[in-house]
Amino acid sequence: MAVFSESLNNRPDFDSSDKETLHHLVADWQVIADLSFADLLLVIQRTDGAYVVAEQCRPPTVMSLRAEDVVGTVLDDDYLQEIQEASVCEGVYRSKSLRTLGRATVCNVYAPIRHQGKLLGFVIRETNMATREYNGRYESESINAGKQLYEMIPRGQFPYHDSIMNQRHNARVADGFIILTYEGIVRYASPNAVSCFRRLGMNGTMQGQYLSEIGTNLLKENDPVPETLPLVLSGKAPIDSDLSTNRSSVSIRSLPLMDDQGRAGAVVLCRDVTELRRREVKLQTKNATISEIHHRVKNNLQAVSALLRLQARKTTNDEVKKQLGEAQRRVQTIAMVHEGLSQTADEIVDFDKVITNLLRMSVDLASMNDQHIGIDFVGSFGMMPAQDATPLSLVLTELITNAVEHGYEGRKEGHITITVSREGKILNVVVEDDGIGIDHEEHGGMARSSGSGLGTQIINTFVTNDFGGTVDWQPREEGGTRVILKMKLRAA
Repeated sequence: MAVFSESLNNRPDFDSSDKETLHHLVADWQVIADLSFADLLLVIQRTDGAYVVAEQCRPPTVMSLRAEDVVGTVLDDDYLQEIQEASVCEGVYRSKSLRTLGRATVCNVYAPIRHQGKLLGFVIRETNMATREYNGRYESESINAGKQLYEMIPRGQFPYHDSIMNQRHNARVADGFIILTYEGIVRYASPNAVSCFRRLGMNGTMQGQYLSEIGTNLLKENDPVPETLPLVLSGKAPIDSDLSTNRSSVSIRSLPLMDDQGRAGAVVLCRDVTELRRREVKLQTKNATISEIHHRVKNNLQAVSALLRLQARKTTNDEVKKQLGEAQRRVQTIAMVHEGLSQTADEIVDFDKVITNLLRMSVDLASMNDQHIGIDFVGSFGMMPAQDATPLSLVLTELITNAVEHGYEGRKEGHITITVSREGKILNVVVEDDGIGIDHEEHGGMARSSGSGLGTQIINTFVTNDFGGTVDWQPREEGGTRVILKMKLRAA
């Protein structure tokens, strides 16, 4: 895709809607290659006049003509005459002569890509003529449908402008396809498509029946019916949906076939996704269970925090009251991490959101009533697993509490800045305050911590043991303290 983007950027006359059209084309043209049993090349003219292959698409339904990647290569001069003739053609342009590619005899067809009157490029369909010999009903129906989709490109009907794709699991041609008439009647259903509907409980044949009636008859009273299902079964809109019944699920995608007059029928792709949907349900159940566990752990920790707070109120010893208050704060810190985890579908938490609330709460708890201490964040922690989020939360709350309680002793105002830089597993954090600073001679390079020094021990232990990092306490040049944390997260 890098070469594709470069090719688009090489055309300054392409606006955003032009580029979007080409992006949609290459995102959805695989179905044309699959149905046509042909290779596709997207060719765009550069500003220097040369025609370059911006993208290519190989068909998995037949051996590709292009074993080597040709994206980024310039077309040979012998293509230029046909490209010039194709550029003035309203529809597709068929080469008047066959080419030899390796040992294969190839027929080229050119489809001009136009958007709002502007010629954006060409889709060249390279067909190995050996694939057109001795074709049965399956091959004939597939090739004819692919031809119709391909001929929609010059008319601006493909890629679809109003497509609604949920992208959960798009079906492919090899998984099964159905050809519908304008009325929605099944003209042809491939063997794999028939097998998909057999698994849903269908009996009898599909050909000659309305696909919408087949689908409706399969549904039972409590089966889910997505809003998009009727449009898919009738082939009236480029949309995908699921048909789930009889403990089975089939992913269905509709691609309307258009001619000069409008919609002429549809190709409906089918894929049996029963096992995939079962795994999704199991995963959702697992995620809900994990979320509930985190929610209950949070509730239990909050209960412990409340008990510590009650015990602190009962004691008359100021030192004991202070220690119980610090224990209560640390338990509450872990509880808030679990609260963040309970709101996600996995073990990952948005750490910026969690730590912002935690540290502001720590400032409020540690500061005196008449103190006004602000806190700012520079940079982003990003998403983080619980394995790292919990100890890192304790480290940062201890640093902030330490700064407020000792750095602003006897002061009314202050400001703390937390600067974060992260690259993969490497995390660097700088915590700066404009308080009274630290005395390295008196404390041997260690910051003063509250109470018994447990806060400093928590910081050093977690940073060193859990993250294999370092803690560097420094005096701030403008006054105050700077703490530099260098850590390696255990999970990226």
